[in-house]
Amino acid sequence: MERLTPMLKVRDLVLRFGGVTALNGVSFDVGHGELFAIIGPNGAGKTSIFNCLNGVYRPQEGTIELAGAPLTGKSPAAIASLGVARTFQNLGLFQHLSLIDNLMLGRHHLMSTGMLSGMLWWGRAKREEIAHRSAVESIIELLELESYRRMPAGLLPYGVAKRAELGRALAMEPTLLLLDEPVAGMNLEETEDMARYITEVRRQLPVTMILVEHDMGLVMDLASRVLVLDFGVVIATGEPAEVQENPQVIEAYLGGAA
Repeated sequence: MERLTPMLKVRDLVLRFGGVTALNGVSFDVGHGELFAIIGPNGAGKTSIFNCLNGVYRPQEGTIELAGAPLTGKSPAAIASLGVARTFQNLGLFQHLSLIDNLMLGRHHLMSTGMLSGMLWWGRAKREEIAHRSAVESIIELLELESYRRMPAGLLPYGVAKRAELGRALAMEPTLLLLDEPVAGMNLEETEDMARYITEVRRQLPVTMILVEHDMGLVMDLASRVLVLDFGVVIATGEPAEVQENPQVIEAYLGGAA
């Protein structure tokens, strides 16, 4: 069973900011191809975990391994090169660039030609760009963004821009994709669309996902397993149905016994 040989191993993670402990002994595994969700009340430490996974924060204690390679202490660029990509709750698109150019930026770390040959657009540089544009077009087709490919990102409808954010992360060809509140600010129709695209990505691409999301309906529909944080401590891990019925989880969310 894949979960016996996890793709991602997080062990005893501790993250402090001065006298505040954001994460306290957090441990979990994520299996190959799994969609693993992390939930919890505001301030529980969900985003702190993501920031440790992609190198923005360096935990004081604990270890993180991706397919046997240690991530702890590495820079965000080094971690990205190992196959970790992330979407952001607040859109990080370049507003004046077209959608296709924003997705091409996700390919940057995969490009090997130098600046001069790139400027001349000759030989190897030309062949490389054509190959990368072909890969980006496949993502545009997967996420049904064809009619928006030439539109500046700043003019995209909000739901489409969130989809483009997902597309740029996929353009990095990640093995581990961190989804940071992918449906934040969306209406019901946009949320249902995003759920469909995430499901399709999982079906078609060899990528493992970790989802942080406040929309519990989305989490319970999509996640294989769910980890629940409260004040930086893991209070439950399991399949969605069992987590929903956990008294500690109910208390953390509702502020009292069920």
